[in-house]
Amino acid sequence: MIVLKAFISGLLATLIFHQGLFAVFYLVGMVPSAPFNLTPVPPLGVPSVLSLAFFGGLWGMVLWLLLGRFSRIIFWPGNVIVGAIGPTAVAMLLVFPIKGWEVSAQTWTGGLMLNGFWPGCRAVPGNDGRKGDQKGLKPEIF
Repeated sequence: MIVLKAFISGLLATLIFHQGLFAVFYLVGMVPSAPFNLTPVPPLGVPSVLSLAFFGGLWGMVLWLLLGRFSRIIFWPGNVIVGAIGPTAVAMLLVFPIKGWEVSAQTWTGGLMLNGFWPGCRAVPGNDGRKGDQKGLKPEIF
C-alpha cells in the first residue's frame, strides 16, 4: 500500500510542483514551450503531461524504496538530491538522445532544478512526510 501512495504522491507532485515551476520558467521566458503539454505521445497517444506524471509516479516509488527508511534528516535532502540527479540523468542521457533533442548545459541545469523541486514536495499531503511516529524516525507518505 505504501508503494501505491508513493506512486500517487509522485504523480501529483509532478502535476503540481514540477509543472508549476515549469510554468514559472515559461512565464519568465526560460523555456520555449508551455507547461501542461497535451500533445499525444506514442505509442499510446496519451497527453505528454500525463505521460510525464506517470513517470513522476514511478520515480516517487523509486525514491520511497531508496530513501523511505531513512530519518527525517536524511530523507528530505536525499529526496531532493536523488530526485534531481536520477530523472535528469535518465532524461539527458537516454530520453533526449532517443528523441533527437539537444542536450546542453542549460537543459542539464533546468532538469536538475525541475527534478530537484518536486521530490522535496512529493509528501506535502502528509505535511512533513511522517505519520504517527513519536520519535520521527520513519518517514511515511500521507
